[in-house]
Amino acid sequence: MDDKVLKTLVEDELQFQPSVDTAHIGVSAENGIVHLTGHVATFAQKAAIEAAVKRVKGVRGYVEDLSVKPHGDLYSDDAVAAQVANVLDWDALLPKGAIKVKVEHGWVTLTGDLEWAYQRIAAEGGLRRLQGVRGVTNLIMIRPNVSPRDIQQRIEQALERQAEVEAKGITVTVDGGKVRLDGKVRAWRERDAIERAAWSAPGVTGVDDHLTISV
Repeated sequence: MDDKVLKTLVEDELQFQPSVDTAHIGVSAENGIVHLTGHVATFAQKAAIEAAVKRVKGVRGYVEDLSVKPHGDLYSDDAVAAQVANVLDWDALLPKGAIKVKVEHGWVTLTGDLEWAYQRIAAEGGLRRLQGVRGVTNLIMIRPNVSPRDIQQRIEQALERQAEVEAKGITVTVDGGKVRLDGKVRAWRERDAIERAAWSAPGVTGVDDHLTISV
């Protein structure tokens, strides 16, 4: 696909999103790689922009240089930390007291130990819509007792069950709790589905995605 056409498609998709303010966002494309620059008012908008770009046909990859600049400095680090702690405490998926929170200039760092990767993902996902959050660094560790072979089998079985995934072309390699994914997929949504399946297996501490998109 021509890069000028791809750039226009991405800009149109961003304009189509009611939750995104595109006034301060720049888009460029080269060889199918989209580059985003500028700033947004919330971390939630930043996540929405990334999701929108991945939906566009022809995007082979993207580079994101977006910063979060809230309207005014109304949110102190203490206030943001209190919000984050309350959200984590009220999340039924998370054990109380397992996650520690640090906030510096609006950037949230999460630390602690959990048994499941879905809990780690849930902890971060619940913070994206909070006012004053500029970004999240997730340092939560997964510490279950599961063998690498068991992890591999569970992921492979999960891929076979999913209708939107062509599992035959995907290779799953496990070293300790780290999973490596290789192969070709048809679209970003298929790649995302495979990543979710990998993260959903008990014992997974990291996913190294080497999947490529055939366009």
